Amino acid sequence: MAPAVELTLSCFSNPFRVVKAYLLIILATLLTECAYGNMDDFKYVTCGSVVKLLNVQHNVRLHSHEVKYGSGSGQQSVTGVDVPDDGNSYWVIKGRVEAPCKRGSPIKCGATVRIQHLATKRNLHSHHFQSPISHNQEVSAFGEDGAGDSLDEWSVVCSTKHWQRKDTVRFKHKETKVYLHVTGDQFGRPIHGQREVSGYSYPELGNEWKTMEGIYIKPDSEV
Repeated sequence: MAPAVELTLSCFSNPFRVVKAYLLIILATLLTECAYGNMDDFKYVTCGSVVKLLNVQHNVRLHSHEVKYGSGSGQQSVTGVDVPDDGNSYWVIKGRVEAPCKRGSPIKCGATVRIQHLATKRNLHSHHFQSPISHNQEVSAFGEDGAGDSLDEWSVVCSTKHWQRKDTVRFKHKETKVYLHVTGDQFGRPIHGQREVSGYSYPELGNEWKTMEGIYIKPDSEV
């Protein structure tokens, strides 16, 4: 039986934001097949790409939604889902606020990025709160319309020069040094069956990720 964890469901405060977000999701869905049709033309994950991130060990995609944690920070929860076509699993790869990346430029291994939830415009975030089930470090979605803080920054850990779509990578939180991680622990209601996403102190199989469906923006020239 899934552990009993308190979460709270909040209503969307801005209906126009919802409409815009879901139009973007529909566009992303329509263009996914095109982007996947020619892998050589879309070799890299680039600045501005809209992607789904698959946890390799647990086969779940990084997900968020208008459901807040009922403990810890009380911020918007981040989970893993095993449904490939869920519209709330799209994320935009962006640069740092102080050093924005050029749209279409390949993301370098070791680069610092922000990972913004497409539908709610909140950033993937971590901080010194305990996650509700495993008691690792909490991972949440934070900010309004993309505006957050330095705790939204993650390093892309990979072994080549640039982040390639076929690569397995890790995301290491810049401030607290934890890795974006899935333990396999499942939530109960209202998000029954979704997996807990947390920050884990050491690299291991549960914090390996691959890019999947999405819009991949081709760079101006080969790198």
